[in-house]
Amino acid sequence: MGFRIHSKIFRSKNGPLMEKIYHIYAGNKCLFPNIKEEEFTITWNTVRGIVGLMQTNYTEEDLSYEEVTINRQQMLEASY
Repeated sequence: MGFRIHSKIFRSKNGPLMEKIYHIYAGNKCLFPNIKEEEFTITWNTVRGIVGLMQTNYTEEDLSYEEVTINRQQMLEASY
């Protein structure tokens, strides 16, 4: 099963304003938080391969991921 990622990063003179990050889960446990978009596919495929090859408490069906879009401009302008 292949996964295809479609995304757009909105850029300004100072760099990207919108950015996607990913969290990879096995069951309820987050194994890899805050993975950058350019690293996601390799990490996701590696985790799937490891679970398939090694004897673990998880199966490939237990794996999932969450895609989060971050607005960097809002984070910079946030008040504390």
